[in-house]
Amino acid sequence: MADDTTAEKEDKMRKLSTLAQLTLLVAAAAGPSLAQGGQPSIDNERIAVWDTTVPLPPAEHDFVAVSLSGKRSAVFGHKGDIPGVAGVRTVVIELKDRPVAPIPNNSGYPNAFPRARAKKLLENDRVIVWSYSWNLNEPTPMHFHDKDIVVVYGEDTALKSTTPDGKSVVNENKSGDIRFNRRDRVHSELLVRGTGSAVMTELK
Repeated sequence: MADDTTAEKEDKMRKLSTLAQLTLLVAAAAGPSLAQGGQPSIDNERIAVWDTTVPLPPAEHDFVAVSLSGKRSAVFGHKGDIPGVAGVRTVVIELKDRPVAPIPNNSGYPNAFPRARAKKLLENDRVIVWSYSWNLNEPTPMHFHDKDIVVVYGEDTALKSTTPDGKSVVNENKSGDIRFNRRDRVHSELLVRGTGSAVMTELK
């Protein structure tokens, strides 16, 4: 069998290069699951959370998209919409169809929200989203979390959490950290260093 000519070899190389480029383009369009080999930052029975700088595939569930670029914002999207914006760091919280029954607040303390300096970004039948900043050395009131909550930190935030029995722990959170905290908790929060802020999504 004769060897390929130089022209034939060059043509094959061009075709392979074109195929590789198309593969990368398709992967990028599909979001982190293909382009970056990424997995959800959090994945449990209620939510799947993606931290992305590219558009994701059409959402399998309704979602909240929290922007971490520039002014903190949150938008609500529906199943089939494409979450995420190219070049904008966005935390996408997909809301699985696993509602839970409300729980009564029998703690004797107020609910976590609303509270002073908390700005409501959006509310519907699925979520309430708050933007909040802590003041240094100013503890929040002791409060009860009646809802599961997803916290997206906007900056490095060192928070001291104290329960009614006086036990405390300092949690170090980096800018962009994402936490899922379950409901039925009582505590107060104290910023012990620098500044601190977050966007908090309560799940109904």
